Amino acid sequence: MKPIRLPEPPGSPQSMGGLPDIFEGGVYGVIRRAVIIGNGFPASENQSIGLVRALGLSEKQTLYRVTRPTGGINEWLHWLPVSIHKKLYYIISRIYGYSQFLIARRGTKLAPLPRGNGVGIGLSSVLEADVKNIVKMAKETFEKDGPLLVVASGRDTISIASSIKRLASDNVFVVQIQHPRSHLDRFDLVITPQHDYYPLSPHAQEQVPRFLRKWITPHEPPNERVVLTVGALHQVDSAALRSEATAWHDEFAPLPKPLLVVNIGGPTRYCRYSTDLAKQLTASLHNVLTSCGSVRISFSRRTPEKLIKYEATAVVG
Repeated sequence: MKPIRLPEPPGSPQSMGGLPDIFEGGVYGVIRRAVIIGNGFPASENQSIGLVRALGLSEKQTLYRVTRPTGGINEWLHWLPVSIHKKLYYIISRIYGYSQFLIARRGTKLAPLPRGNGVGIGLSSVLEADVKNIVKMAKETFEKDGPLLVVASGRDTISIASSIKRLASDNVFVVQIQHPRSHLDRFDLVITPQHDYYPLSPHAQEQVPRFLRKWITPHEPPNERVVLTVGALHQVDSAALRSEATAWHDEFAPLPKPLLVVNIGGPTRYCRYSTDLAKQLTASLHNVLTSCGSVRISFSRRTPEKLIKYEATAVVG
C-alpha cells in the first residue's frame, strides 16, 4: 500500500523554530494568551478555537462558555438576550420554589424545574463566562502578561464580548466571529464569512431592485474592523491533515481510485432536508459512480437520522 504523504506547509513551525509565520513580526511578544467565549455549539466554538490555534496560543487559552437555562419554559425564552433570560429564569425559579413550598404543605408535589447552565450535560466543568471575573483577570494580570486576546463566536456571546471590551478597553483585544449585525465599534475586529455578511448576501441583494443594486448595496465591508472570509474559520491545518491521513491510511489505501468523498451537513431555515432532497442527492451520486473508483459519505452531527439511513441504503444497497 502506498503511504499518503502531505507536503510541509510553507512557513511551518519546523522551519521557524516552533512559531507560526504569523509571529515573525513580533506579534507573539504582544499577545501571549487568549480567552475563548463559546456558546456550547461546536460549529461556533471550533471557529474561535481554530483562530487561537492558528495564532499559536493553544497552550495558553482558557475556554469560557455562555450557557442558557434549558427545558420547560426556557424553550420559549431563547429569543431573549442571554442576560435577560437568566434573570427572568431566576425570578421564575424563586416564584416556583415558593409556590412549591406552599403546595407541598398541602400534600401536593410539583415536578422540579429543569436545571440550567449545562448541569448534567457535561458543561459543569467549563467556566461560566462572567464579565466581571474576566475583566478583573485582564486588568490584574496586564502588567505581567500583557493584553488579553478575547475571541467570541455566536449570538449569545455578543453581549459578553462587547461588555468586556467596554470595561477593559486598554487591556483586551476583542475579536467577534460571525457578524453581530450592529454596533461594530463595540469590537476591535469582526471576522465573518462573506456569505454571512448580510448586506452582501444573496437574500439581502434580492430585496433591492436589480437596477438599484449597483448604487445601494455595498461591495466591501463597512470599515477596517470587518474581515470577510471565503468560508468559516476552522481547526483544520496541515498538521491536522497529516495526522488524519496517517489515521485513515489503512482504511483508504486499498480503495479503488479516484475516491469521491461526500460531506453532508444539517438543514437550515433556507434548506429543509426532506425525502425529495435525499432522492436528488442519491441520483447525483449514482450518475458519477461510473466515473469514480469508490464513494464514501460523511455525515455531520446535525444530519437528520432519516436522511442518513436513506442515503446509506440507497447508495450502498
